[in-house]
Amino acid sequence: MDQVTDVPESFARSADRDQVNDYDSFAEAYAAENENNLVNAYYERPAMVALAGDVAGRRILDAGCGAGPLTAALRDRGAVVTGIDASAGMLALARRRLGDDVALHVVDLRDRLPFADGAFDDVVASLVLHYLEDWGPTLAEIRRVIRPGGRLIASVDHPFVAYTIQDPRPDYFATTSYSFDWTFDGQSAPMRFWRRPLHAMIDAFTTAGFRLSVISEPQPDPAARELFPDGFHDLSSKTCFLFFVVEVPPSATGSEG
Repeated sequence: MDQVTDVPESFARSADRDQVNDYDSFAEAYAAENENNLVNAYYERPAMVALAGDVAGRRILDAGCGAGPLTAALRDRGAVVTGIDASAGMLALARRRLGDDVALHVVDLRDRLPFADGAFDDVVASLVLHYLEDWGPTLAEIRRVIRPGGRLIASVDHPFVAYTIQDPRPDYFATTSYSFDWTFDGQSAPMRFWRRPLHAMIDAFTTAGFRLSVISEPQPDPAARELFPDGFHDLSSKTCFLFFVVEVPPSATGSEG
């Protein structure tokens, strides 16, 4: 990770939707890196699967599914999964992985979701919300498509990490954007993210109508200790991502749909 810079908000807003084209241009390289690396394969995905628990028979929307590794893990555990992503290139890789038995749609999470109210038991959002300046409209739509009693399970860049990758640090309490170059297999692409304080994340969830259930800072899969001895020590002793489980309260009648 290099060339970290703050980005003027007016420019960042105009460029946000163009960022999906970056994923189209390096989808293959990103998916290959994501498949078996320490941070994704032995830390973030296992943590998401563990937080989801027993998903057999549950209707799950994978919001920002990318090439589909989490989608596949949930499907293999008996969930009925639908995947959405803004990158057609990433979804093409997901289709190759998942075959024809998983519904996949090109959808930008800043837009209205093409699903009925209460269509899903759960939504998983793996490392996607930090692409958004304003979580409000997206969380409201996610809330709409989850049945009463259902859950949103989300992972994001840990706010501590997001505010320590640049020196001097910006105002922790402000929502600010930052950019850097991602390099995969020798291919570099500029990326942009939004950082916000922890209280702003929690406020966004509760404002959208969710009830906070779990905040988690998990450890990596112990199997990674031998595969990545140096990286395992760092990842098991320093923050990286923050995980949330937030629930849609049951309806007033107690029915969960």
